Amino acid sequence: MKKYGLLFTLILVVLVSCKDNVASKINEDNLIKAQQRDVKLETEFPVMSFNNKDYDFGTIDAGDIVETVFNFVNTGNTDLIITNAKATCGCTIPEWPRAPIKPGKKGLIKVKFNSRGKKNKQSKTITLTTNTRNGKEFLKIKAQVNPAKKKNFNKK
Repeated sequence: MKKYGLLFTLILVVLVSCKDNVASKINEDNLIKAQQRDVKLETEFPVMSFNNKDYDFGTIDAGDIVETVFNFVNTGNTDLIITNAKATCGCTIPEWPRAPIKPGKKGLIKVKFNSRGKKNKQSKTITLTTNTRNGKEFLKIKAQVNPAKKKNFNKK
C-alpha cells in the first residue's frame, strides 16, 4: 500500500512541475513557421483528376480478354509519381506510367481483364500507390461474364 501511495505522489509531483514549463518552451516564431509550412504542404500535392474511375465492360463471354483505359490529368502543383498499381485479382493487369507526370500533363492507366475461368458478375479494384495526398487512388472495373459453353463430345 505504501508503495502505491509513494508512486502516486511522485507522479503527481512530476505532472505539476512539468505543467508550468510547457507553455514557456513554445517559441511563437517557430509556431508561425510550422503553420506556414503546413499550409504550403497542403497546396503542393499532385492531384489525379479522372474523367471516370469506374468502367463496366458489360456482358462478355468466359475466356474473353478485354481492356480499357483510364485517362487522368495531374491538376496538382507538383510532379505526380505512381510507384505501383495492383489489382485485387491476377486476372486483372494494370499498366501505368513509370515517369513522373508534370502538373497539367495527361497520363493513362491501361487495364486488361482476362475472364478465363470466371462467371457471373465480376468486380475488380485497381489500387494505385501514388504521392497524392491520400497516397492511394482506386479504379474499378466490372463485367457480367457468361459461363463457358460446355463442349459436346458425343458426335453422331
